Amino acid sequence: MQQIRNQTRVTATDGVLEAAAQLSAAARLGHPCASVAGLIGADDLEAGYAVQSLLLAERRDAGARSIGRTLRTGPTGPTGHDGLTAPGGPVGHVFGALLDDMVHTDTDTLVRDAFLAPRITAAVAFVLTDDLPGPATTVIDVLRATAFLLPALEITDSRIAPAASGRPTPALAELAADNAGAAAVVLGTTPYGLTGRDLTEVALSLDRDGTPLASGIGATAFGSPVRAVTWLARECARHGRPLAAGDVVLSGALTPSVAFDVPGRYRAELPGLGHTEVRLLGRSRPAGSVRRASVPSALRRRAESPAA
Repeated sequence: MQQIRNQTRVTATDGVLEAAAQLSAAARLGHPCASVAGLIGADDLEAGYAVQSLLLAERRDAGARSIGRTLRTGPTGPTGHDGLTAPGGPVGHVFGALLDDMVHTDTDTLVRDAFLAPRITAAVAFVLTDDLPGPATTVIDVLRATAFLLPALEITDSRIAPAASGRPTPALAELAADNAGAAAVVLGTTPYGLTGRDLTEVALSLDRDGTPLASGIGATAFGSPVRAVTWLARECARHGRPLAAGDVVLSGALTPSVAFDVPGRYRAELPGLGHTEVRLLGRSRPAGSVRRASVPSALRRRAESPAA
């Protein structure tokens, strides 16, 4: 087995390789796998991100391209007084990559068969015009680097069965391994400027065919979506995957997530930032049916540093 190059800052241990193989099979076969916490450790973020790197490399081999990042709140780890760092213990948030085949636009249609256990939430997308390369990125850096904002619907998914993990949500390292649950994003098509806008006060609502499902405000994310993106920039830089000009960066969930199971039109309203919606079609085959015909490449031959 070849070693992952030093710049990945992780080691492809047998546990990491086995976890990656199980998560890859879950996505390929359309059936969630057992918990991988026993393979990589429940709170070992380095191992979790090592698994994520292997899975992203596999996706890139199939032609996918990284176009941004998202973040997900984990089950543990309080943030520090600045809302951006953890004073001790595991960090309570993880990041994942957005790939070009995950991105959809306002009024697109998705099918339930494409997901395992999907949930949907409203968010704000930041589109960057400058790089954010450093682990000491500040809020000012984020403000300067943001070209415009877009309303967003984020669909998260899990390749790990809840009952298998023994927890309501997967462990922190499992979330990292599973690409922070990133599955799809639906972006609005009208850009909005950031200057003079208080994102902490942005009110969001999510409905299905006009029936309210969830609501929230911008302050949900680290006190402000700008602070959430600052944390994300710092964390990505620490792991050798800095945010770059052109990236689409999601704020993280600004409303409670709800099940994305019932067919219909799901719509997010963000007063002052527009709206976006997606149509969900029901299943065309039984749950657990094979969704992809392609066979994954051998994970043990991974030797390149992921660009994601």
